[in-house]
Amino acid sequence: MASNRKLGIIAGGGCLPGLIAAACRAEGRPAHVLALTGHADPAVIAAADLPTDWIRLGEAGSGFASLRQAGVSDVVMVGPVRRPSLSELAPDLRTARFFARIGLKALGDDGLLRAVVTELESEGFQVVGIDQVLASCLARPGLYGGPAPDAQAEADIARGIEVARALGAVDVGQSVVIQQGIVLGVEAIEGTDRLLERCGLLARDGVGGVLVKLKKPGQDRRIDLPAIGTNTVTAAASAGLRGIAVEAGAALVLGREAVAAEARRLGLFVIGIAPL
Repeated sequence: MASNRKLGIIAGGGCLPGLIAAACRAEGRPAHVLALTGHADPAVIAAADLPTDWIRLGEAGSGFASLRQAGVSDVVMVGPVRRPSLSELAPDLRTARFFARIGLKALGDDGLLRAVVTELESEGFQVVGIDQVLASCLARPGLYGGPAPDAQAEADIARGIEVARALGAVDVGQSVVIQQGIVLGVEAIEGTDRLLERCGLLARDGVGGVLVKLKKPGQDRRIDLPAIGTNTVTAAASAGLRGIAVEAGAALVLGREAVAAEARRLGLFVIGIAPL
């Protein structure tokens, strides 16, 4: 979405901060990176080639000041962030006041992220969704690549939708792996890659399982949309899965042509689904 409003990219791990930076450059949008030490990949941030400040996760006061000094109007939060313990966080006064105020909301990922959004907005920033900047990455319905799901795969997808919705309703995770109707694993704090690694060790004999990724029910779509990329496809194949299903219109497919090519190469499906 083209805009002249300066975008602050609060950068966690992975490739997403770099993709956001590239999108801003392509449309001539001014941007500034606020990279989280210990989470953001220094190589990705360097390659983004944008003005950058680095802060610890517990330095909210410094972060707000950096964004204001840079003239940022809009903010997008991208990339996974491992939740630290309180001792690791070492919060500054601004962050300590934030956690004292939100209390038990900090126990769930969605509750914490909603509170962070509210805090950013109270500081005068407008929080925008990743899909507003990377609209081309929003999952579309239909098959991306690989063989079409057969009846067993379709049944596993349906079971995965049911389980993922139940998990999301209690703010646990967005991903589940189903094989022949059996829940092999659900995503918690470890993330999708570790989930797939774990499920590879639990696979049953016979046809492989399916990874299903859905947005949590009621989730603010500006934050933490489920996402897959070529690494997800490779990891799913290594775990013996036969396919990946993501929620169309509510998940991100990073590099759709590359994802489709990798799916074809490895012989597993990637499909956008529209749960009822």
